[in-house]
Amino acid sequence: MEVRVGVLAIQGDVREHKNHLALAGATPVEVRTLKDLNRVQALIIPGGESTTIGMLMAEEGLIDEISSRVQNDQFPVYGTCAGLIVLARDVVGLSPARVGLMDITADRNAYGRQVSSFETKLRISVFHDQPDFPAVFIRAPRITRYGPGVTPLATYDGSVVMAEQGALLVSAFHPEMSGDIRIHQYFVEKVRKTLKV
Repeated sequence: MEVRVGVLAIQGDVREHKNHLALAGATPVEVRTLKDLNRVQALIIPGGESTTIGMLMAEEGLIDEISSRVQNDQFPVYGTCAGLIVLARDVVGLSPARVGLMDITADRNAYGRQVSSFETKLRISVFHDQPDFPAVFIRAPRITRYGPGVTPLATYDGSVVMAEQGALLVSAFHPEMSGDIRIHQYFVEKVRKTLKV
């Protein structure tokens, strides 16, 4: 059965996420409006500037609608970098408009400015003994607190940088900027399990 996964097309690496989703066996759909959202079974919120993303999502009515769908655990959402901040219940410092349903605290730009971007190899627990994942960090946040329902999936320098809670998945890094599609495959499989397809 076809799995339609939306990519919030406001900012960020929309094309790269769509390419990875297609390789992972999903049908990618750009989402900008509620009408677009009604065409998909799950959503990726890419990186970008979290304040701008949250503001534009709120203007389109997307935050309330996504929040409503997420609360029954039937609408998987994956947030990368700024998308992690949009999904976080608490944010250190400025607090942009956001979905705010994942029981984590996010520290924005915790790894420095854009000039401090870096790539590293991460051990991601759900991939067991497979090779480490090539993770790209760009003005990345980190998770400084997570609640009992949150499962850490990867850490870097002592901080959680990837986690999941029910239908929600977040990473502080940009998996779409690597040639490795395993995280997108994992998310698509999460969608299939949630929808039982």
